[in-house]
Amino acid sequence: MGVNVGVPAPSTALLTDHYELTMLAAALADGTADRRCVFEVFTRRLPDGRRYGVVGGTARVVDAVGAFRFGAAELAHLRATSVVDETTLSWLADYRFSGDVDGYPEGELFFPGSPILTVRGTFADAVVLETLVLSILNHDSAIVSAAARMSGAANGRPIIEMGSRRTHEAAAVASARAAYIAGFATTSNLASGSSYGIPTAGTCAHAFTLLHDDERSAFAAQVAALGVGTTLLVDTYDITRGIELAVEVAGTDLGAIRIDSGDVGVLARQAREQLDALGATKTRIVVSGDLDEYAIASLRAEPVDAYGVGTSVVTGSGAPTAGMVYKLVEVDGRPVAKRSSHKESRGGRKLALRRHKPTGTALEEVVYPAAGPAPEIGEHDRPLQIPLLRGGQPVADLPTLEDSRNRVRAGLVSLPWEGLKLSGGEPAIPTVYLEQ
Repeated sequence: MGVNVGVPAPSTALLTDHYELTMLAAALADGTADRRCVFEVFTRRLPDGRRYGVVGGTARVVDAVGAFRFGAAELAHLRATSVVDETTLSWLADYRFSGDVDGYPEGELFFPGSPILTVRGTFADAVVLETLVLSILNHDSAIVSAAARMSGAANGRPIIEMGSRRTHEAAAVASARAAYIAGFATTSNLASGSSYGIPTAGTCAHAFTLLHDDERSAFAAQVAALGVGTTLLVDTYDITRGIELAVEVAGTDLGAIRIDSGDVGVLARQAREQLDALGATKTRIVVSGDLDEYAIASLRAEPVDAYGVGTSVVTGSGAPTAGMVYKLVEVDGRPVAKRSSHKESRGGRKLALRRHKPTGTALEEVVYPAAGPAPEIGEHDRPLQIPLLRGGQPVADLPTLEDSRNRVRAGLVSLPWEGLKLSGGEPAIPTVYLEQ
């Protein structure tokens, strides 16, 4: 779903850490590089105050692995900086990931210990992907998780993602995509619209009003250009006068007004009364300005029709990373595990299923060894991993963005009521480990 169809994607090979390649060089030198290994991505705990996480970035990982190629420029840089020796450079020149990858599809809920991604291949094949995989999954999952909380708080009212000016330019595109998966209606980011087909929206900022000699002239110019269905920003000067002028200029069929400052709950109530008194009963009210899930939830009873969210969504609303790690769990079929204090891992490749009540409410996440024995899968149980790559190639019919949006909605509906609370607490459902 790239912008330039048919044009090779830029190499992702150097979007990695130095130590990935020094490990590779050492493994090539001592003969362990070809040992069959399994790496898993999981999180030991959810961010403080969170009761669930939502997977984001899986499709971007698939694309990024496909573009993980060391071309002439990348090899020249590694040679000039003496990162690795000539033997390793020669190996990298021919690198193509040829292993298998399974994982939770985008939009799936996850909990502590969930095997979110499983990478199988040689040590050399898989170890070099660690940083690339984690940088995508940690970022996108943090954004989807925060945005899902906001969508839930909005209770069906649309949210516009408008955080591009508050983050790195590349992160802005990924954030818009992640927020859309979580249920946001549109984005202001045109690159994300071009790359992923996400609906874009936007009208005017305060600068457009200040450009004109008076507010009436600014509104008239915007309506002339965009029609009466546009959204007029009414709080540059006096909001009451701004609403009055907006209806005078556009008429009672004005599409919407936007309030971007002040106590937006109180102002929205006053605006609704004023609009109705002026006959603009169908004019919608959009609010923005430092909103997060808590602010959105507090506005649920107010006459707000849509929200614009920026800084909080692109920063994960206080949890900018999902805390995921990429750990070696199996070598040549033998489980291996890290025992460091507070950084423990469980050995062996694992699978997972989610148990549900007959009503559809989730009960628990069951994580079990792939080598068996497998738990009995009941009528209301659902296996969670799907194939993503086979022999280094993407599998057919991977989930679409719309599939992922639907999966988020279905996942949140399945959570116990307590698990949807914005207050801190235990994970919405427990993770149960079955031993081999």
